[in-house]
Amino acid sequence: MIDLMIKAAFVCNCTDKLLEVYGDGRFDRVLELTDCSSAIVTTENFFDNKDSLRDVEVIFSTWGMPAFDDSMFKVMPELKAVFYAAGSVKGFAESMLDRGIKVSSAWNANAVPVAEFTVAQIILACKRYFANSDACRDQEKRHSHKAPVGPGGFEETVALIGCGMIAKNVIRILKEFSVKIIVVDPYLPDYEARTLGVEKVSLEDAFERAFVVSNHLPNIPPTVGMINRRLFESMRYGACFINTGRGAQVVESEMIDVLQKRPDLTALLDVTCPEPPEKGSPLYTMPNVRLSSHIAGSLGNELVRMADSAIAEFKRWRDGLQLQNEITADMLKKMA
Repeated sequence: MIDLMIKAAFVCNCTDKLLEVYGDGRFDRVLELTDCSSAIVTTENFFDNKDSLRDVEVIFSTWGMPAFDDSMFKVMPELKAVFYAAGSVKGFAESMLDRGIKVSSAWNANAVPVAEFTVAQIILACKRYFANSDACRDQEKRHSHKAPVGPGGFEETVALIGCGMIAKNVIRILKEFSVKIIVVDPYLPDYEARTLGVEKVSLEDAFERAFVVSNHLPNIPPTVGMINRRLFESMRYGACFINTGRGAQVVESEMIDVLQKRPDLTALLDVTCPEPPEKGSPLYTMPNVRLSSHIAGSLGNELVRMADSAIAEFKRWRDGLQLQNEITADMLKKMA
């Protein structure tokens, strides 16, 4: 069979994570589709496996994919494609693309749980659930009906900062909730915004108009510190800021200062900078801040969806079809 003619290898420095991502039969599926050893190649044993790697055409990997240097590329002269069952490829892709090696990322699959997590928080935030739930711990507030409530989601405005794959998934799911969606993304063409059914606005407008603002900016130098004091100060009474992107986009000290002065605001932070917050950070004790430990992305039984994406991409490559999740050099400049 032609499938077995393609020689492949699992290459990853996080062997336990690779076995988890390619769990529930996905590891064996790769072995069935390719001529692949069940041994996992790491940076430490790479050159010990140079004889078996010399004819390898494709790599399967996930978090822990090493960045190749010239000596490693010399060991794998036939390498043509990397199928990466995870999101960001920043750590290794540039040198691959420079040599004409295709790189496919499962960012589309990893975007799904982040979007689901974000939407769950958006719907609750529109009700001011988090502030309400805290207030309901106080018997007097509960009995006097003084727990805060929000406007609800119907025809409320939600702002997405950045409109990549995660935000587009959020938009798709939110269509079921009749909310008005505004987005901030200079790279989003006007025709695509119309197709998505969203309104493009400035960063300032997003924070001023939306009851919920959700950050999905890529973690690249131009976005660092974009979300600052002035933006938080402009938020509507009772509004909520959600961050499932990266903490570096937020000037954290300024956010903390505004949240301390405005207890009506809520921040739901799955990411911070640094991560986790330093010991003693006010974020741990502020009543209007909810922290989670970077759980929005794929975890547990969601992980294998990324392996499914990588395997599907391999099959397209094998059959001479266009890859759906191929990373280009231009894309790499804009990606997290």
